Amino acid sequence: MRLSAVAAAVCLSLSVAVAAADSPPQSAAAPAAVPAASGTQAAAPPSEAAAKHAKRTACLKDAKARKLLGADKTSFLKTCIAAP
Repeated sequence: MRLSAVAAAVCLSLSVAVAAADSPPQSAAAPAAVPAASGTQAAAPPSEAAAKHAKRTACLKDAKARKLLGADKTSFLKTCIAAP
């Protein structure tokens, strides 16, 4: 039991040492990255990719509700997603 605790401690200390050696040195002259204000992201309009994803999800739910399978499902999804 003691050997496994010692082995775990050694592995943990080695992983910390390797992580510290791999990270780039931080310079005091370099400014720290400032995270964006939380209000700016919420106020931004949804992206085109998000709109496409929402439309595809709605079409998939509709296809599932209609119990479509195979080629019928595929053609339904193509027409549903392409619709304005």
